[in-house]
Amino acid sequence: MATIKNVLFNMGVLDDLAMKETSIHRIHPLIKLLTTVVYLTVVVSFGKNEISNLLPFFLYPVLIMVFAEIPVVPILNRMVLVTPFIIGIGILNPFFEVQTVVVFGTSISQGWFTFVSLLLKSALTVAVSLMLIATTGMNQLAAALRMLKVPKIFVLQLLLTYRYISVLIEELSRMVRAYSLRAPGQKGIHPRVWGSFVGQLLLRTYDRGSRVYESMNARGFSGEYHRGNISKLKGKDIAYFLSWSLLFMLARLYDLPLLIEALIFSMGGE
Repeated sequence: MATIKNVLFNMGVLDDLAMKETSIHRIHPLIKLLTTVVYLTVVVSFGKNEISNLLPFFLYPVLIMVFAEIPVVPILNRMVLVTPFIIGIGILNPFFEVQTVVVFGTSISQGWFTFVSLLLKSALTVAVSLMLIATTGMNQLAAALRMLKVPKIFVLQLLLTYRYISVLIEELSRMVRAYSLRAPGQKGIHPRVWGSFVGQLLLRTYDRGSRVYESMNARGFSGEYHRGNISKLKGKDIAYFLSWSLLFMLARLYDLPLLIEALIFSMGGE
C-alpha cells in the first residue's frame, strides 16, 4: 500500500513543480515546446558512435534545472525507470559490433561506444521531456499543441490519458486495500487471482471513467479543449527560442569539445 501511495504522490510532483513562478516557467509554453522539439531532433540526429559531441547538450537541462529551481531527485527517479529498457536494448551491441578501436592504448569494442551513446541520448531526451512538463504543465502543453493546429482529438487523448492514469492507480489502491483486509498476513496478491483481479480493475476503472465523463458533460464539455488564458508571445520568448536553437545547431555542426581543447592547448602554447 505504501508503494501505491508513493506512486500517487510522485505523479503529482511534476504538476506541483509546474506551478512555480520562475523565469523559465514564465516563458511561453509554445516556445518551450518548440525549443524542446528542436533539442530532441538535434540530439537524436547524432551518429550511433558519437559520444563527445553529445556532452555540450547537457548544458541545456542543467541550466533549465537551475533557473527553474527543479530538484534533481524527482527527475533522476523517473529517468531510472526508463534506464533498464535502454540497457536491455543496447547491452548486446558490444557482442554484435566486434570491431575494435584503440583508446589510450587499449582495444575497445566499437559496440561499447554505441551502447554509451545510446545511454547518453536516452538520458538527455528523457530529462528534457520531464523538465518540459515540470516547467509547463500538461494543460499548457495541450494548449501549445492546439496552437500548432494539432487535431483536438489527439490533444484530448494525450491529456485525458495523463489524467486517467491517476484514476487507474486510485482504483488499484482501493482493490489492494480490500484484498489485504480479506487476506490478513498474506504478502501481495496470490497468483491464482491475478486474472480476476486485473479484470475487476479494468471494469472499475472504466466505470469510474464513465462517471467522470458524465460529470464533464454536465459541466458543458463538448469535445473541445479550452486552453484558458495564454499570454501572447513576447520578444524575450522569441529570443529564448532563437538563442537556444542557434546553440543547438552550432553544437551539432561543430565538435565543440574538440574546439575547446584546441583553444586551451593553443593558449597554453603561447
